[in-house]
Formats: sequence, structure tokens, C-alpha cells
Amino acid sequence: MNEGLNKSGPKKVLLIGTGGTIASQKSDEGLKPSLPSAQLLDYVPAILEFAEVSAIELFNIDSTNMHPKHWLAMAECIKNNYSKYDGFVICHGTDTMAYTAAALSYLIQNSKKPVVVTGAQKPIDMDVTDAKTNLYDSILFAASEKAYSVNIVFDGKVISGTRARKERTKSYNAFSSINFPYLAVIQDGRIFFYIDDKKHRNEEVKFYSKLNTKIGLLKLIPSMDAQLLKFMALNYDAIIIESFGVGGLPSYEAVDFKAAISDLTKLGKIVVMSTQVPLEGSHMSVYAVGKNIKEEFALLENFDMTLEAAVAKLMWILAITKEPHLVREMFYTVINRDILRQ
Repeated sequence: MNEGLNKSGPKKVLLIGTGGTIASQKSDEGLKPSLPSAQLLDYVPAILEFAEVSAIELFNIDSTNMHPKHWLAMAECIKNNYSKYDGFVICHGTDTMAYTAAALSYLIQNSKKPVVVTGAQKPIDMDVTDAKTNLYDSILFAASEKAYSVNIVFDGKVISGTRARKERTKSYNAFSSINFPYLAVIQDGRIFFYIDDKKHRNEEVKFYSKLNTKIGLLKLIPSMDAQLLKFMALNYDAIIIESFGVGGLPSYEAVDFKAAISDLTKLGKIVVMSTQVPLEGSHMSVYAVGKNIKEEFALLENFDMTLEAAVAKLMWILAITKEPHLVREMFYTVINRDILRQ
């Protein structure tokens, strides 16, 4: 289905500036975020045909410096303005955009109003840039009556906030939807929905205001020492282990991952098994190197969930509870299309 401009009149959209390449300008130190969010709108005057856009600036930072405290500030800003606007657009740097979109998916649940995260690979004041198109498309989508929940709009594609990953550092098609279809595409000012299901969503919006940042990640390489897990146990409440293939833990001479996992679970730490392979997800029960240890210690598994979503979801869950059975239940509860296989 396709949808162009709204026929019911201009929608009220709030543009929230956080910095990133889209708002950057050249300096002696390299590109730095400096353009105020209101000034970004000057580059897309055509949005006045379908939206009344207000702009505020929460912060103006490189997204490399993005932190969970910033995610909480974004969610709080949207909560405080939720009744005043029909949709929201967050301008953001691309490097951590997938983490932010995932985090907002858990901090703002069941929103019937669209929350769009976007940015650019080139600053908006450059002659050749993707910023103008991305900003225009994002406001168009935020003004759509069929749009809802947290999504990324980038390079003419709409991606669920829990399914995005930056796969290219320079190209305009920087983001892909991992293990899930694109929700829509945007071409020449028209939105073509692949998944049009807002009418089936009846839940009330819920906002959350806490995150537990004690989440660690261990990416395995051949010969890695299991002693690293003992160190991580001193500093983290949950540890994600990125293993090989469909998932498993290696067994080397003098390296005992099984004992390390046993120690973690005895300490009440949450262990989530993931895969370094971005597409199709994990399935630890296929091979003995995964099946036995998963069953013995009742480990959680990402399956088709992205790493970015798993990190953000654990931060959200562990701010609410650390009870293992409740953590398991919440981890496998589908939120904003984050997991299919359980």
C-alpha cells in the first residue's frame, strides 16, 4: 500500500536534536556537531506542505559519546510532549543509532504515535548529502497516520527500532534490517507500507525511566581464556557471549568455559548466548558444543535478536528485576518486533 501526504491537514511533529553528522560542520579538529536543530529545518522547506514542525535541542554530541543517560533524556522528552504532537523525529549520529532506536523501543512501548530516529552520512550543509532526503522522509513518516512505534528511517527505508544495524561506514545505504523485513520504503514523497498493522494495536503507551547499565559483552576468538568471565562477573549483572556460528562454547586444554559459566550462574549473573554471524541468528541446540551447556545452565539465547536489541533489552529488564525466571520471561516477550524464534 502507498501513502503520500496526509489528507486530514498538517500533523504536528517535534524534531529533537541530539547532534551527529547530520548537524555537523567542518572545524580544525574535524567534523563536529554544531548546527542547532531548528536550523536543520531550513534545509527541507517542503515539509511545510504536510507538517507543522517544532524543534528542540536536547544535546549536540557525536553519537560515539551517546550514553544510556541520553536515551533516558530522549524518552523523558517524548513523554513530556506526547500529548502535544502527532509524531516525533530524533536527529542522531549514525554510529550508535541502532542502540538508541533499540533502547527507545523498550523505554517507550506501545506508542501509537511514531518515534523516528534518523541521521545522515554527510552533514546537511554540504552540497552533496543524504541528510536532506533522510530528514524529509523522516518527518513525512512521522506525519503518517499509519506509522507508529519506534523506527529508523534512513535511505528511503523504514526499519523497526529493534532490527537495525549499521553495516556500512560511508555509503548512504548504511543501515539494514536484520532478520526482519523493512516495514516500508519511501520514494518521491510517497510511503509504501510492506507491513501495515497499526489498526491491530490497542495497547496503551508505556514509558519507562530506568536502565541498568551493568551489561557486558564478550566476543569470543579462538584461544580466548575463560578467566575473562571471572573478571566480568565482578563488574556486570549480565554478560552477553558472542560465540561462533549457531552458538556454542569452545573446549580447550586448560581453558574451562563450562566452569566459568557455572560460577557466573551461581553468582546470580544473567548469561545470554549470541552469535557473531549477523543474519539468521543462533540456535545452540544444533551442536553438542552448545546444546549441553545451554540445557545444563538454562542459558538465555538471542536467537534472531540483534546484539543492539539484546543489550538495550537487558538494560531495561535488569532495571526492573534480577529474578532469573522473570528475566527469562521478559527477555522472550516480543517488544517492537524484536524476536521471532524462542
